[in-house]
Amino acid sequence: MNKYRKLISNTVIFAIGTFSSKVLVFLLMPLYTAVLTEAQYGTVDLMVQVGNFLLPLVSCGIVNGIIRFGLDKHYRKTDVFTTGFLTILTGFCILLLLEPILVHVPYLNENTMMIYIFVLMSSMRSLCSQFVRAKGYVKLYALDGILSTATTIFFNVLYLVVLKWGINGYMLAMISADTISSLFLFYIANLGHYINVRKLDVSTAKEMLRYSIPLIPNSIFWWINNMASRFLIAAFMDDTSANGLFAVAYKIPTIIVLMSNIFMDAWQMSAVTDESNKRAQFFTRVFLCYQSLICTAASGLILFSKVVTKILVTDAFYPSWKYIPLLLLSTIFSCMSTFLGSVYMVEKKSMLNFITTGIGAAINVLLNLVMIPIFGVNGAAFATFLSYLIVFVLRMIDTRRFMPMRFNGGRLVFNTVLLLAQSFIMIFEVKGWIFFELILTALMVTANMSALWATVRQVLFKRRRTA
Repeated sequence: MNKYRKLISNTVIFAIGTFSSKVLVFLLMPLYTAVLTEAQYGTVDLMVQVGNFLLPLVSCGIVNGIIRFGLDKHYRKTDVFTTGFLTILTGFCILLLLEPILVHVPYLNENTMMIYIFVLMSSMRSLCSQFVRAKGYVKLYALDGILSTATTIFFNVLYLVVLKWGINGYMLAMISADTISSLFLFYIANLGHYINVRKLDVSTAKEMLRYSIPLIPNSIFWWINNMASRFLIAAFMDDTSANGLFAVAYKIPTIIVLMSNIFMDAWQMSAVTDESNKRAQFFTRVFLCYQSLICTAASGLILFSKVVTKILVTDAFYPSWKYIPLLLLSTIFSCMSTFLGSVYMVEKKSMLNFITTGIGAAINVLLNLVMIPIFGVNGAAFATFLSYLIVFVLRMIDTRRFMPMRFNGGRLVFNTVLLLAQSFIMIFEVKGWIFFELILTALMVTANMSALWATVRQVLFKRRRTA
């Protein structure tokens, strides 16, 4: 099987198994918005993000090292998994010791132990699932996604609807699902076999930590890029309901993230294991197809943003549609930046990942400070878009040192201008906006799908004829 077909095959398997868990974000939106008020949803969203902030700190970013070194045939799998397991346990013990300090962190003080458990179980699930993927057990990885979907739905209904535990029920549902997933993978994949502290190769552990530790601030900066807007909205507007609307609006662009994450799971495996002399050509073709797909999807979501919001949330959250277009633009450039991050992953240049993301995070905070007081919530959305755009441009320029990819600048500019036009037409509800949106979406589909089909035909069908 050639590398293109293998990439497509793995993507399909991941899509079948993990689509259900990814789409769960949208299936549960009506439940969340029905049982939680705007203020409660805004609060619990910030609590979860505090936990997400702690995740890379506790794990020392080692989950990134699990997939990179686990896929590399030059390293023993036992050394890789043992390093990950010990790193997470050590980090969690340090977190417990810091409890007297962390109890003063906003949104953490009243729920310290619950967020601690969330961090531990989320780290363990990531460790197990990424190691299983590194081992090549793609079907088991996909099956775990289905299990995670079923358990998350069950616990959300139990804790939020039956027991009516509110914010605590929201957190406990995630903890319970992660715990069951971790135990399932640990048992089925016999991961205990890969823990051997006495025979651990210290040099491998050190190399993994050298690679992973620079990704701690990288993860924090991505977190800042995602979350700075929400905390600053809460601070400047003194209105948790506004933050709740913004948090809900962020869920719609997650459809693009859903597609991207499924693909990136398969792409990372192909990117690391491909050692051919045509790697740059491989990266170029895949990126151009990837860009076409996510830009076309974003265009369609902008067109139907009102409809999708009406279907997924209650009336109280309906005004959140106004923030969706610019957040979709942010998501597009976030996804493309993540793709270019795979170049740094292949080359083990994690420090460059950190630097580019850090610049974007700093710009994001500064722009939010300027734009939120002037333009309100959409000022935050536009600031986030600009910060992700800058990260993408920086990586586009820098990664060419390692991977001389061709980016087709004309198509990039065309897609960006089209999406910006759609966004402002929708936000300001320009007279006859439906007509203009339909025309622009048709242009996006025509331009990108024809290019996409030409690439697929060239790669797959030409190879089939020469086979």
